[in-house]
Amino acid sequence: MLQDRSHWRDAATCRREVFRWLARYNIRRRHSRCRNSTPAAYENNHTTATLPQAA
Repeated sequence: MLQDRSHWRDAATCRREVFRWLARYNIRRRHSRCRNSTPAAYENNHTTATLPQAA
């Protein structure tokens, strides 16, 4: 799952690698649900398109 790693030096290294994988998978990876863009880019485009201009 995590680049074919089966064990880590210690618990802190394991947590860091899992967090890094989750961040990439959930934030930076392109999702088909977001029209094949990253969730951050999709949210920025959606927010810009739907928020009214401030006076």
